[in-house]
Amino acid sequence: MRKIYNIYGTDSHGMTKRLLEASDAISLVPSGASIALKPNLVIAGRPEDGATTHAGVLSGCIEYFRDNGAKSISIIEGSWVGDETMKAMKRAGYDEICRKYDVPFHDLKHDKTRKIDSPIGPMEICCRALDAGFLVNLPVLKGHCQTVMTCALKNLKGCLPDREKRRFHAIGLTRPIAALAAVLRPGLVIVDSICGDLCFEEGGNPIHTNRMFLGTDPVMIDTYGAGLMGLETERVPYIAIADMWGAGSMKFSPDDVITLNEPVNAGSYPKPSGRVGELTRKVHEDSACSACYAALVRALYAERKGRGQDVYIGQGWKGKNIPDGALGVGACCSGASRNVKGCPPDARSIAEMF
Repeated sequence: MRKIYNIYGTDSHGMTKRLLEASDAISLVPSGASIALKPNLVIAGRPEDGATTHAGVLSGCIEYFRDNGAKSISIIEGSWVGDETMKAMKRAGYDEICRKYDVPFHDLKHDKTRKIDSPIGPMEICCRALDAGFLVNLPVLKGHCQTVMTCALKNLKGCLPDREKRRFHAIGLTRPIAALAAVLRPGLVIVDSICGDLCFEEGGNPIHTNRMFLGTDPVMIDTYGAGLMGLETERVPYIAIADMWGAGSMKFSPDDVITLNEPVNAGSYPKPSGRVGELTRKVHEDSACSACYAALVRALYAERKGRGQDVYIGQGWKGKNIPDGALGVGACCSGASRNVKGCPPDARSIAEMF
C-alpha cells in the first residue's frame, strides 16, 4: 500500500477506525496472526501535553481488528530510560483501555530479548516486538531535542531494552535508528498528530494539528511528517539512511496522499502561551482552523527568519484587505500580495515563503 491516508478531527478513537476502514487494513494482517500495538509512552505524561499516544488510538485499533475477526491483540511498550512504563500507561489512560477490552499490556523493560544482525552490527531487540504476527506502530509526530523530530522510525526504539537504548545514545542516534528500522518492520503505522509537541519529546508545547495519518512505509511516513513540521529531510538524516538500508522509500507524490475529510473547528485553536506565544507575537489570527495554524507555528519554529514579519491567517480575513508585504497563509488569505497556497498548506511550504 504505497499510500498515506490522512484525516482531520479531534476524536482519536473515531479517526483511527475511519483510517483503518478506508485503507482496508485488515487485508494486511496474515490469517490468525496475533496483533501487537506499539504506542509512544516515552514518559508518564498526558497525551494532551503532546508527548504520548492518545488512548483512543488504541481503542480504535482494538475495536476495528476485533470486529474483523482478530482474536489475539496486545499492547507493548517500554518507556525511556529512567521512567516507569506502567506509571506512564496509567497516566495516559491505557489501564482503562486494557480493562474495558480485556487486552494485556506488556512492559518491554521486562521482556526477553534476541540479538539480530543489523547494518551496524548485532542489535538487541525485545522478543514481543520481533515475534508479533502483525506489529502496528502508533507514534506521535513531535519535535525532539536531539533528532529534531520523532515519528514512525524513532518510535521503534521503545522495542529495545534499556541497555540497548543507552548504547544507541552512546554511539549517536542517527545510524542506530535507521538500522533498527531495517530489521524491525511493522505492518502498519498510524500517526497521532492531534497535538504533538513542537520541539521536545517530553511534551509541554502541544501544537493542535487535529490530524492523524496512516501508511505502511515508515520512511515514507517520516518524510511526509517532516514536511508537515516544516523540515527538509536533510535535517532528519536517519530518514535517508533508513531508505538506503531498505526500510522504505522517501519517494512519494501528492497523489499518494488520500485525505478523507477537510480541517474544521475554525476558531477553536487554544490561546498561544509560552514558546508558542513567543513565536506567534506577529501573527494576526482570525478564526483559523487548527491544521493551518499549527502548520504556521511549526514553520515559524523551523525557520527563524520568519519570526519578524507580520503574518495573517484564518477565515476571518476572507475578502478583507491585508497590508502590502504581509504574508497571508492559506486559501482564506488569498488576497494577500504574498500568499502561501493550500487548504491547509504544510509547514514546509510556509517556511519557504519567509
